[in-house]
Amino acid sequence: MRTQARSSVAPPAVLSAIAGVAAGVAAAGAGELTAALLVPTGSPFTVVGAAAIDLAPTWAKDAAIALFGTADKIALLVGIGLVVAALAGLAGVIESRRPPLGRALFGVAAVLGVAAAVTRADAGLLSPVPSAVAGVVGSIALVMLLRKRPEQPGAPAASSAGSTAGLSRRGFLGWSAGTAAVGALATFGANALQAATRTATTVREALTLPSAASTAAPVPTGAELGIDGLAPVITPNELFYRIDTALRVPQIDTAEWSLRIHGLVDEPFELTWDELVALPLEESFTTLMCVSNEVGGGLIGNAKWLGYPIRELLARAKPQAGADMVLSKSIDGWTASSPLGVLQDAERNSVLAIGMNDEPLPTEHGYPARLVVPGLYGYVSATKWVTELKVTRFADQTAYWTDRGWSAEGPVKLSSRIDVPSSGRTVEAGTVTIAGVAWDQHTGIAAVHVQIDGGDWQPAELATAISIDTWVQWRLEWQATTGDHDIRVRATSVDGEVQTEDIQGVIPDGATGLHEIVVRVA
Repeated sequence: MRTQARSSVAPPAVLSAIAGVAAGVAAAGAGELTAALLVPTGSPFTVVGAAAIDLAPTWAKDAAIALFGTADKIALLVGIGLVVAALAGLAGVIESRRPPLGRALFGVAAVLGVAAAVTRADAGLLSPVPSAVAGVVGSIALVMLLRKRPEQPGAPAASSAGSTAGLSRRGFLGWSAGTAAVGALATFGANALQAATRTATTVREALTLPSAASTAAPVPTGAELGIDGLAPVITPNELFYRIDTALRVPQIDTAEWSLRIHGLVDEPFELTWDELVALPLEESFTTLMCVSNEVGGGLIGNAKWLGYPIRELLARAKPQAGADMVLSKSIDGWTASSPLGVLQDAERNSVLAIGMNDEPLPTEHGYPARLVVPGLYGYVSATKWVTELKVTRFADQTAYWTDRGWSAEGPVKLSSRIDVPSSGRTVEAGTVTIAGVAWDQHTGIAAVHVQIDGGDWQPAELATAISIDTWVQWRLEWQATTGDHDIRVRATSVDGEVQTEDIQGVIPDGATGLHEIVVRVA
């Protein structure tokens, strides 16, 4: 009978941990709901996650992008949730044994959230409130649940944490589940509320882009090879890669947006949205890529952009002698350092873009305005949600990623990729199409060659390039024989440069090497 009594009640530490986790879920829900009602930018998960991104070493960010790709933010939020759950469970155990240390742990977490909130670039007076509310609710829920914890056989009538007589095990678990459910519902409700009240999304959906004063030439007939599995020459908006540091996409009302151009200029000015859309806008095709793109990776895309030439904005501001850099800034404080000469290049379609593939910019891609600069990796050029251009010097200022060990200037490197067949795939003997894309922005691709099993380099057929600022498709018809085969690709630029075989990682200025796949022929 004694054995049965003992088995009917879980160990004290387990029950205390359950109370802590339930209190943690309640705290998270309270914080998120408070943020949704008062200050969306103060969401505890968002501010803590953003702080984690800013404080993480370069190798950790690079590893996250390499491992999770465009799902890196989801992975971070899941990771934060797991850490919060573990700490909350630990707080429950500590509180049951050494009160009020468990509540103090919730307090420390709240203080960290408050600190993260007030140090964000877009912080307001109410930004610390959600994290503070989360800490208070978590502490109260923890004490409440521990008081309902079932007593252990042989334990004193009054247990730790100032508890009174506890409930049955089933009653305690019911209270814990109910507390966690309330927290989860509050979190879901907060997300639904924010989605329903996003002004930027509503305005964007009703926005009609102005007509371009200068339209882009149609995509050449021979630009698209039409091969299954080959990346389309124009990347649909919903498939365009997204790499940035924003855990919560900024919501910007065009009525409140403006671009400030200042620094080492003779005539600083501020450009409003109405003034921007009244300018003679231009269409252009440009391929963008992330510096974290591994050889053969997918952090690259090509789109048609609608915008106003950045060189014209700079000309209006009149940069002073000695200036050599433009520090662009996002509304959330992210910065990029672009060479002034590149932005002033009359032969390069560097634009302040408001449209993407004949639609207003998607919010996750920078709505209402972003920078698009051919030939530079995104970390030094592609500022989304841009609000500021500061003309300065590389010797005087640094940017978000250059502060973290990346090169100050990031010209895109000559590269190529095999899309089909995919590595590890089994194909049938006979004629097999090998195809992919190649790029050397602002120079152009002259040739692509394919090597099979270390043999001679064979010339591939090039599709028609849209321009020197876009990637180009290529293909090779291969007479495949049974067995395993190694296939490599390399590109040659218009100026005669051959893609290097030297292997370099993405840090500090982009990866190099040849993309190689292994294919089995049956």
